[in-house]
Amino acid sequence: MPEHHQRLMALRHVASQISNDEDIDALFRDLVRGAVQQGGWDLGSVMSIDLAHGYGLVITRFETSMLPQHVEDRWELATSPSLIALQTNEPVYIRDALENTQFPGYRREARERGYRTVLVLPMASRDTEGRPMVLTVASRKVRDVGEDDLTFMATVVHLGAIAVERAHRQRAQVMAHERLQRTLEAQRTLLGDVLAGGSFDQLTSSLSDLIGRPVLVIDFLANQWHASASPVPSLMDDAAWIRWLSGAQGRELSANVRDALQRYRQTRLDVPLGRPPGQVTFGAGIEPLTVDDDLVGALLTFGDDALSDLQQLLLESARFALSVQLMRSVVRFRFETRTLTELFFEIVERRWRDEGDLISRARHLGVALDAPLRMMVVDYPDQRTSVASGRAAGHLSLESHSTVELLARQLNVPMHIVTIGGGLVCLAPQDGSADATALARLAKRMSEALARSLGREPIIVMSDLCEGLEPLAREWERCWRMIRVARKFGRSGPLDMPGLGPLPMLMGAADSSDVHGFVEGTIGKLVEHDRQSGSPYLETLTEYVRSGCRSQPCADAMGLHVTTLRYRLARIQELFGIDVETPERRFAVELAIQLHALTKRAAPVTPGAAPSPEGPKSKAMPATSSPHGGGRLASASMKTLPRNRE
Repeated sequence: MPEHHQRLMALRHVASQISNDEDIDALFRDLVRGAVQQGGWDLGSVMSIDLAHGYGLVITRFETSMLPQHVEDRWELATSPSLIALQTNEPVYIRDALENTQFPGYRREARERGYRTVLVLPMASRDTEGRPMVLTVASRKVRDVGEDDLTFMATVVHLGAIAVERAHRQRAQVMAHERLQRTLEAQRTLLGDVLAGGSFDQLTSSLSDLIGRPVLVIDFLANQWHASASPVPSLMDDAAWIRWLSGAQGRELSANVRDALQRYRQTRLDVPLGRPPGQVTFGAGIEPLTVDDDLVGALLTFGDDALSDLQQLLLESARFALSVQLMRSVVRFRFETRTLTELFFEIVERRWRDEGDLISRARHLGVALDAPLRMMVVDYPDQRTSVASGRAAGHLSLESHSTVELLARQLNVPMHIVTIGGGLVCLAPQDGSADATALARLAKRMSEALARSLGREPIIVMSDLCEGLEPLAREWERCWRMIRVARKFGRSGPLDMPGLGPLPMLMGAADSSDVHGFVEGTIGKLVEHDRQSGSPYLETLTEYVRSGCRSQPCADAMGLHVTTLRYRLARIQELFGIDVETPERRFAVELAIQLHALTKRAAPVTPGAAPSPEGPKSKAMPATSSPHGGGRLASASMKTLPRNRE
């Protein structure tokens, strides 16, 4: 048989030998065996080149001799021709390793194992770890290698490279299929945990294990977070990470995440750890968690490298699972709030028939109405002028409810929170004077915290101590009178009765139309005359009353001659019939002047309109916009309150 035909048959044998291997390690073994047997060599090996550490590592060997010998599987590249073969992409031929001085390692091993000629060929493929490889064959006798031998061995190596790449692709497909199966199984597991009522901590831990990186879930509604592990274990262990999240920096992180999602539409955030100058920053990806298009939470994944497609798919499933979990909390919150809100307005509208039955229903919801308690009424600012106007009213109420609940827990103040259309009602059991002090501190903290989400401070009014249904209804009416006055005069924050002053409270207690009628009937003509003619009669009358109806002090204060002052007073009496000589008339005129000054200075509740006497809640939230029924109940309840009780 001609020699070239034998070569072709040998290549065919090598190709058939390596084409059936699905395992890449078995492929390397068959490739070396085929190269040695069909090429007429005595031993061979495939070696991976670890360029980063400067070593060549033997993957597999084949030898025709069956005698046990000491073999070396790790070679320094400085003593091996493998690096030269890779750098030049050409075979390295060593005719006699025993006489070669360039590669002392081969010379030593050739003496130990009894081989002479060595041929090192670079392979156009890489091992499973991505390292380049070489094929080495050796002969026990000195052998001359010609062009035909080099061509044959190069063809063998090329066939091996094709088979290796095919095995890599097949292995990658198998691994991708396995990852896909694991991802689908993880999706089923996550959804199963949600449907089975699994906790947030359990879901967070499972998600972290599945995507292989730390995660953090922030619940904006409950002002809570759920962490899997520290994102920077070299700087902060898990316990320190939990403490960090529980402090001021954790609250700042939650606010920054909310701003990044709502205001800046960011998908990544740099999280600072520590304080300058030693501050360390690490990156986190942000995924929003929504319920009914409202932002209710966020999922943070830590790490600078991008997520793979399968990890991203798993993250989408996790977002859905966590949103379902949050939706369950939202639905439960809305149901509980609606039930308590309906009970509360049944009390303040005095719609109960059996007081004992209503007290029993309240006790079933955890509220003891037959024990002393105080009521804090929180009135949100007008959302038309608030930065919160772009957010849904239902979500705003839910978020504010959670904020107040968190603050109450931090200050150890027991409290039942009732959500109404444009605000909150907080019912706090009272056992002593210390409780009132704690409530005052809580009111201040609530005002500061809610101002950040509402755009400005709400009005917060605290009731007196009350016990029973009727006292609670009376305190509700008194609190709303104070809120109506505070709105009219532009006041906000925690308020009490002395802080408002007597005249504003007088206006709040009286019907506004009666107040205007009294002012108009007492000094209305005088005010109109001054407005049309520019006369100083109102100023003169005001200063005269302020001076105790003494002519000379009043004239000195106004810089007038006393005769001029008396002339003006005579004209006032002549034109308008205003007489301040008797104590009763003097008090009426002074009161009318003060009320006129207040009504002139007061800001209306809505632009161009006077504040509604029917109750302030109708402006804060329409009846159809509240998911809790609070808006409808608030508006209806205030319209049914008797005027004489306002």
